[in-house]
Amino acid sequence: MAMASVDRSVSGWLRSEDLLHTGLIVALLLGVWTVGGLEVTTGKVALIEAMNGSTVLLPCTYSSCIGIHRLYFSWHYNNNGTMIKYCEAVIPNEDVEPRVKVFHKRVEFVGSSKHSNISILLWNITFEDEGDYVCFAKNPKEKNRNHSAVFTLIVVDQMKEDDDTLTVIIVSVLGGVIGLIIIVMVIKAVVVNFLRKGDKKNKECLVSSSGNDNTENGLSGAKADNKDAPKA
Repeated sequence: MAMASVDRSVSGWLRSEDLLHTGLIVALLLGVWTVGGLEVTTGKVALIEAMNGSTVLLPCTYSSCIGIHRLYFSWHYNNNGTMIKYCEAVIPNEDVEPRVKVFHKRVEFVGSSKHSNISILLWNITFEDEGDYVCFAKNPKEKNRNHSAVFTLIVVDQMKEDDDTLTVIIVSVLGGVIGLIIIVMVIKAVVVNFLRKGDKKNKECLVSSSGNDNTENGLSGAKADNKDAPKA
């Protein structure tokens, strides 16, 4: 009985270890698949303002660490919850250009599979074109893994002008301060130079005055000596 209990404990421990190893392997496989999975992006900026009547680029690129095979992609416009298809295509393999089906007269495909680019142009936009555009892709090579990204378009009458008032004020203040510093430095230099010249003149006056005093003193002394000299 004790031996049977030990066997059951060992077999249970082995099953637990097997399950643990299996779970770790599955987790690692899922992690690798997730890291290398298909991803689409509309770039760092997912919103743009454009003028009515202009032409805009709706950017989208895809990436996959394990590559693609018969990658399906499409563009849709979200019209208040109703998804309107603008274009779709299948990219057979990498570096093979797709045959794109376009369902909107003002849409043009400008992407290239060589650069993993599935962007489109929207010509002559109107205020009715404002809203969200969805770029979608699906990769059968990754068990039909799919991903999507949203790009928002805002249509305006005219582009907003940047308000440079604050910048102008800051530059003006800095310029005034720098100018004031330069003026103060110039005045200081002139005053210092003037004081130096005045000090030099004072020194010269003192020297000449001292020489004259000594001469006069010497002459008067000589005269006094002549007067006091004894007669022969």
